Amino acid sequence: MFTKPPLPYALDALAPFLSQETLEYHSGKHHQTYVDTLNTLVTGTEYASMTLEDVIVNAPKGPIFNNAAQIWNHTFYFDSLSWEKTKPEKELLEAIEKKWGTLEDFQKAFSEKAIKTFGSGWAWLVVKPDASLDIISTSNAETPVTTEDVPLLTCDVWEHAYYIDYRNARAKYVENFWNIVNWEKVSERYMQ
Repeated sequence: MFTKPPLPYALDALAPFLSQETLEYHSGKHHQTYVDTLNTLVTGTEYASMTLEDVIVNAPKGPIFNNAAQIWNHTFYFDSLSWEKTKPEKELLEAIEKKWGTLEDFQKAFSEKAIKTFGSGWAWLVVKPDASLDIISTSNAETPVTTEDVPLLTCDVWEHAYYIDYRNARAKYVENFWNIVNWEKVSERYMQ
């Protein structure tokens, strides 16, 4: 059976940028529903004994893939956030500066990608197969797990990620996202 990992911080830890109520619904309801639904869908199937990543890679597009990918994407997203103010470590910062010039220019480009993602989806900082960094957008439950890209950071731009706190102001949500990015975790992913 698949489980939802606990958040790596208290429900009120990301306030005022993300409220306790948002985390209660986003993690406690939406994320948990993906887990519960996937467990129901895979019971008695070959997917029941697979890892979450294997389900994502092997399941055809549809309900099993969508729920598995959303579990993975949400876990990755919540682990990308922190109440502690952190900065990118030297190696990651140098790679960002090599590609975008400055950290601020990277954040501007990433924010633009997140804001302009049509409908529901995700903005990602990824390492490409040639070891360069890039910013990509995926729709709905799509995830870099199905590609050769290695994800480092994501911003969830489904409305349920921000609607309680920001209503339909996605740009304001994305602006405040930078206040809670866990650069220590992103840097750790980059160094792996």
